[in-house]
Amino acid sequence: MAELNTLEQWYYDVPIVTRVWTTAAVLTSVLVQCQIVTPFQLFYSFTSVWQKRQYWRLGTTFLYFGPLSLDFMFHIFFMSRYSRNLEESSFRGRTADFAWLIVYSAASLLILSPIASMPFLGSPLSFSLVYIWARRNPAVRLSFLGLFIFSAPYLPWVLLGFSLLLNNTLPKDDLLGIVVGHVYYFFSDIYPRIRNGSRPLDPPAIWRRMFAAAPPPPPEAPAARAE
Repeated sequence: MAELNTLEQWYYDVPIVTRVWTTAAVLTSVLVQCQIVTPFQLFYSFTSVWQKRQYWRLGTTFLYFGPLSLDFMFHIFFMSRYSRNLEESSFRGRTADFAWLIVYSAASLLILSPIASMPFLGSPLSFSLVYIWARRNPAVRLSFLGLFIFSAPYLPWVLLGFSLLLNNTLPKDDLLGIVVGHVYYFFSDIYPRIRNGSRPLDPPAIWRRMFAAAPPPPPEAPAARAE
């Protein structure tokens, strides 16, 4: 019982956006594993979405990381770790901004995916978050397999090089994630310094209002006592 309570506490300690994304990704792979759905119903296809009106693919393409396996566990751990790190650090207390970052990154990847012929976009989405986290934490020191130590901004390039060595081909998903992440980083961290604080990728006011905490209900007036 204590272990269950600890696990539940750990789960609810994960920030809301990362928690929802991770949970949805795990449930999607479980549904595929149980043959309730197939990967062919989940990937993004321009024809399927915009001509056959299968709009759910706009979301499921970011949720499927492959069948349940060690590779799946690695991707989920990698995605949830850096998503959580980013949400708990520079986006702490700014759920609307972090959710908007996910929306921006997802929309950008959907636009770019036909160029790279990538049906599943969860991996480049998580890689874009890795890039942004790495650029915003230049003082953090990391170790790669215990072989060498490097600063956080080099993390995306180290991972890119390692993937290149393993697969002997340039990883398109990592490159797409770097491009999308760099655009966000530039317009959120660099552009405001040279354009008097202008931040074109900030969420609109209506989006922030969606995440605003509801005001507490007014206190009830005391009931009049019968004389």
